[in-house]
Amino acid sequence: MPEHRRLVPDAPWVEVVATQEDWDAADPDLLRTMHAQLVWVRTFEEYVLELAGAGLIHGPAHSSIGQEGGAVGSVLALTSADSVNGSHRGHHQFLAKALHHVEPKLLDPLAEPTDEVREVLLRTLAEICGLDRGWSHGRGGSMHLQWKDAGAMGTNAIVGGGVPQAAGFAWSHRQAGTDAVSVTYFGDGAINIGSTLESFNLAAAWKLPVCFFVENNRYAVSTNVEEATGEPRLSARGAGFGLASWKVDGMDPLATYLATSEAVAHMRSGKGATLVEADTYRFFHQNGGFPGSAFGYRGKDEEKQWRERDPLALTAAHLERRGLLTSDELARSVEIAKATMASIGDVLLEPKPGGKPGERQIRAEEWPDPSYVDVGVRGDLSELDDAPTVDPAGHAVAVQDTKLIESVAAVMGRRMETDDRIVVMGEDVHRLNGGTNGATRGLPDRFPGRVLGTPIAENAFAGLAGGIAIDGRFRPVVEFMYADFMWVAADQLFNQIAKARHMFGGDGAVPLVLRSKVAMGTGYGSQHSMDPAGVFATSAGWRIVAPTTPYDYVGLMNTALRLDDPVVVLEHVDLYNATGPGPVDDLDYCLPVGKAAVRREGSDVTVISYLAMVPYVLEAVERYGELDAEVIDLRWLDRASIDWDTIEASIEKTNRVLIAEQGAVGTSYGGWLADEITRRFFDLLDAPVWRVTGGEASPSISKVLERAAIAQADEVVAALDEIARY
Repeated sequence: MPEHRRLVPDAPWVEVVATQEDWDAADPDLLRTMHAQLVWVRTFEEYVLELAGAGLIHGPAHSSIGQEGGAVGSVLALTSADSVNGSHRGHHQFLAKALHHVEPKLLDPLAEPTDEVREVLLRTLAEICGLDRGWSHGRGGSMHLQWKDAGAMGTNAIVGGGVPQAAGFAWSHRQAGTDAVSVTYFGDGAINIGSTLESFNLAAAWKLPVCFFVENNRYAVSTNVEEATGEPRLSARGAGFGLASWKVDGMDPLATYLATSEAVAHMRSGKGATLVEADTYRFFHQNGGFPGSAFGYRGKDEEKQWRERDPLALTAAHLERRGLLTSDELARSVEIAKATMASIGDVLLEPKPGGKPGERQIRAEEWPDPSYVDVGVRGDLSELDDAPTVDPAGHAVAVQDTKLIESVAAVMGRRMETDDRIVVMGEDVHRLNGGTNGATRGLPDRFPGRVLGTPIAENAFAGLAGGIAIDGRFRPVVEFMYADFMWVAADQLFNQIAKARHMFGGDGAVPLVLRSKVAMGTGYGSQHSMDPAGVFATSAGWRIVAPTTPYDYVGLMNTALRLDDPVVVLEHVDLYNATGPGPVDDLDYCLPVGKAAVRREGSDVTVISYLAMVPYVLEAVERYGELDAEVIDLRWLDRASIDWDTIEASIEKTNRVLIAEQGAVGTSYGGWLADEITRRFFDLLDAPVWRVTGGEASPSISKVLERAAIAQADEVVAALDEIARY
């Protein structure tokens, strides 16, 4: 018979229960503040449901009524320097953090609210209503609440979407030399999301001061936790990742405070990430003011049992028992909150003309100006005002023949030398003498702790970098080994990083550079060969750079690393070892945003291309010889950065356009570009815009089939011949 040895996880897993003695020993100011926070959050939420029922909130109103104990108890264990982010059901988390920021010592439940407290309540209500005076000028609404001054870094409508960012906030806290921590709130639904589990692993491996706070309210919409997982004690997940874990009754604010305080002490002492599971219950349905029983997935008896454990009633009972507040004073605290919310509502609302008695509408002056709709999708480039920007034409510094891959490592080393905010991360970037292609050669030894080898978990480390960028103290440079892996991290790239600036009001910088290589032509097949330019061009928020020469790479990367917008830098393996002009000793110049390069002047046809297709276009033009083609290398590919002036000047000479790219026709970059050129320059064109693209299918492993799937010089020659015969 085999011997069986019982295994015990290294990380502790405990349940914390607050006893009567704990309530008796608790600081009276803590309990009064706890009660005040609970009352303000509950009263605020009840008012939100009132407005939602009257049709005055556009979009969802995910009430947190019933769950206040977990948020209030945990936030009171934090300081303003600590970061939090949360889920779509995040009003209570946001308000608790914001109120604790403006009243860090004592929030008196019997005092009239200070101007600062009223401002928090007013701006939060305005944001939920979609109004201009809201935190994000109404763009975020109920599900996207952010006030970075208070350490409230943003709630999130994608289930689990904010969890990797919280790891980034934690990394920034530690890298900055502080003892601040990060707390990310999510529920029993999000704990099954891949990005959440990836973040558990990454945070544990790097010992980051982040607390994964699970509000286990038992239902992901209508699916209960026992249906969704074989282990409904969700804190059990922590031990498997090496996370010190706590389980606590989230309906008990003091127990939650005690458990979170232990977790925070663990993190502040440098022992790494933690997990706290708070068992709680939302009194209403997923959205709106009806109970879950009204939709048939919960029973009224279950709801009654949980309502009898109301965190407000529990806290009030202990305050009264200890003689800290009388029953009349407890009632008075609620009256103050309700009167305040009514007066705040009067700021935003007015009687509806011709409406029924009591019917109200939003005051017209509170709405955002419609012209604000696209403001802040990306920055205004003022951060480049003092950049050493050179003329986009020719070479502004001495050049010599250089391999492009050598310029990649050289310019990154130079920027890390001059800017200690830059940190590089990706798979294997810290090993193999510079990663899989040599792009980080020599950097790990020169900059210890700033070249971070990650697990194979693109969602987690891309999101972590997004959190670092949103935090703003550091500038992450992320390497994706292949562009296809962007689909793995699509939520973080497109729902989170791309939208963050605009979604949270348009003012917050998101300085992140994503490097990724296009590998078609290398035999790596369908899942390692895509050109993502066309996909990124559809995502507002990203700037896109496509360097063709070593000289361009240095100048464009220097610019990208100064920008306060996320920038994807596309690199093609065909160009890595190709030789071209590169700077001799100047690695500091910047090439301007939105300026293309004319690689060949001509008068018969304008050929527009980018990245590795540019050399093929130049080869094809020389081979064909019958058309005097002007060749434009775009350099910048995002909609805001296209060099329309250079394109227009060329079309005025040639009156014909060919767009040439290697990528598949389905995700073609040239598709939207051709449409836009036709719309802008219809009167200048003598013919439809021609296009050269790859095939419909992704490139295959077979050398013959791969070549048939992509475009190179032969396809451009064929197109030029068609144009000549048109």
